[in-house]
Amino acid sequence: MRVLVTGASGRLGQQVLPRLRDGGFTVRAVSRRPREDSTVEWMAVDLATGAGLAEALDGVEAVLHLASSPARRTREVDVLGTHQLVVAADRAGVAHLVYVSIVGVDRVPFGYYRHKLAAEQVVAAGPVPWSILRATQFPEFLEELLRGASRFGPVIGDPAVVAQSVDAGEVASRLVAMLTAGPSYAVAEFGGPQVLRFDEAVRAWRHARRSRRPLLPVRIPGRLGRALRAGGLTTTMTPTGTRTWADYLADTYGGTGRR
Repeated sequence: MRVLVTGASGRLGQQVLPRLRDGGFTVRAVSRRPREDSTVEWMAVDLATGAGLAEALDGVEAVLHLASSPARRTREVDVLGTHQLVVAADRAGVAHLVYVSIVGVDRVPFGYYRHKLAAEQVVAAGPVPWSILRATQFPEFLEELLRGASRFGPVIGDPAVVAQSVDAGEVASRLVAMLTAGPSYAVAEFGGPQVLRFDEAVRAWRHARRSRRPLLPVRIPGRLGRALRAGGLTTTMTPTGTRTWADYLADTYGGTGRR
């Protein structure tokens, strides 16, 4: 089966590509800029404009749609770009489109999440047979958040917010299994093995980095804060991943302390 992977150069894409190759798939990877890789056919596609999309879909049987742009042109890439992808995939005779979304897009009032939910609706309303996987946040994202929250000294955050980080490699394996199984016409959720409060995640992070930075509690106001404290970013669906936040910290820092 020839599979087109959008967003193939991203964190999840880098985990997906080798698993697809090992699974016997023929992989065509796309990103905004051309790349060279002897094991994968790379093509340049701009979802926001549709440039290169028809050529990339030629001869493709399935699409794994990972591309997203949370920082800029979000509506153009995530919503309008997904619509262009669905239309072009239908014209190309694609038999299965798997879309990757985020746990909480339907209950956390955040602008980027509204665009992801709209993209889900585009996929589900389209003519191409589909499956959707909502994943919880990757531990790398949580660490980026903690680094940003501590750039002025103490770690600033709402201690009661809860999260459920999941390993990107485990999400990638789940996606390959979904491609193999065929269209489900359903939205599935996949999270990590452990739900942690923000203050618990901070303590483990500080210990791994041998840092003494204190936690400065700041309550997130309004509907967003209530949703995050109520577990809007978590899921009770099983099975879950197996790699914990502690596993990620051990792999990242080991016994060497701060990096």
